[in-house]
Amino acid sequence: MTSGSGGSGAAQVRDGAAEEVRWLVLVYKIPAEPSRLRAGVWRRIKTLGAVYLQNAVAAMPYSAGAERALRVLRNEITEMGGTAFLLGSEVLSGSADAADAFNAARDAEYEEIVDKCQDFRREIEKEERAAHFTFAELEENDEDLTKLRTWLAKVEARDVLGASGRAEAKEAVQGCEQILERYAARVYAEEEGAH
Repeated sequence: MTSGSGGSGAAQVRDGAAEEVRWLVLVYKIPAEPSRLRAGVWRRIKTLGAVYLQNAVAAMPYSAGAERALRVLRNEITEMGGTAFLLGSEVLSGSADAADAFNAARDAEYEEIVDKCQDFRREIEKEERAAHFTFAELEENDEDLTKLRTWLAKVEARDVLGASGRAEAKEAVQGCEQILERYAARVYAEEEGAH
């Protein structure tokens, strides 16, 4: 079995088909109460980019970073009184389905970024229509753009199998950068005109 090409050990996809991807599988059981423990584990698994194969069984393509993160999570689950097993695995049958599930999760994240970019664009356009060309507004929108860039970078880092939504999300963030540059130029012009 291979874990893909390149030095990171991350899974790879060639020509849209899953190669022999090595997967990490976390199988766990958490006490029913308090329910915040379950919710916390669920959030961590989603943040890592793993997909649920079924209740309390999450999987993601192997990488050294993913293994470290899942080992830490496994330890936390046992410390809260649960049980957890971290397995290294290959899919003997249904590998394309596993890769599709993982890519669908990334595409959903990319789609959410595109939606937030549309919100960003609408916000800038609203400020322009209202002639709010202030440094305070520019700073606020610059912070929002930084959040979008950071979010995109996190999703791209998890996107080791090449989900199809990446290009659209990158293009949407680049569009936000352009509209913010246009807005910034107007803020600077207004500021110069005031002096």
